[in-house]
Amino acid sequence: MLAPRYWGVHLLAVVLTAAAVGLGVWQYDAWQARRAAEAQDLTRVEPVALRSVIGPDDPFPGNRIGQPVILGGTWVPDGTVYVSGREQDGREGYWVVTPLAITGAHDPAIPVVRGWVSDPGRAPAPPTGYGELVGWLQPPEGTGEADPDPGDDVLPQLRTADVIQHVDQDLYGAYAVVADRAAPGKWPVGDRATNDGTTGLEHADLEQLPDAGRFTALRNLLYAIEWWFFAAFALFVWVRWIRDETVRAREADTETQATSAEGAAGEPAGTAVDGQ
Repeated sequence: MLAPRYWGVHLLAVVLTAAAVGLGVWQYDAWQARRAAEAQDLTRVEPVALRSVIGPDDPFPGNRIGQPVILGGTWVPDGTVYVSGREQDGREGYWVVTPLAITGAHDPAIPVVRGWVSDPGRAPAPPTGYGELVGWLQPPEGTGEADPDPGDDVLPQLRTADVIQHVDQDLYGAYAVVADRAAPGKWPVGDRATNDGTTGLEHADLEQLPDAGRFTALRNLLYAIEWWFFAAFALFVWVRWIRDETVRAREADTETQATSAEGAAGEPAGTAVDGQ
């Protein structure tokens, strides 16, 4: 099967199989990219009031990860904590988190990630008074990591059970990351936010993005599967052809050998007749 006359067939099979596999990978990457893009874009939907999404005693709605919500209330500066192990542009640092009581000073509060800082000692003073902003809603973290020093203001994760030790009021079963962008509208975002407490801090990145829709870019995924099916079919045809050609060559060799054997067996008798 390695004879020069078969090289063209082998080359064609390799090219077709490799092309189909490559096109399948391309469509699969497109599927993943579009899903990631939609997850990002969900953070740009129109903000809604916090209480229309979750109440103080409600569990976190799993389909609202990244939902922009309008927050308005009173800052609880004494409840400020710093969440360690947060990477920003390749640098290790801390989230600066201050609860915002919705709406009065003694009402249930939601922890707000105001921004990122490389060291808690460099963080600006926590805000006071009334604050209004747009935040991306996130579920509480729960990695199970224990707080090595419960007496300080540094936490290993943003978990409601840990933050509540630093305030004298109930907390929502969620936290929010201050949004620096939002859908077009008169929202308190960025420079327009009222006392958003982000001055002197770098904007914090989202840890959890919203889920893309179940059928997002489904066509790309189906195309990927289709191309891989074509690759498998081309490979099957190639292997089948090699097997058939090998069997045919063996049969031809066997027939040739049998013919030669018959000729060799009949030659002495023919010689004897001639001798007579």
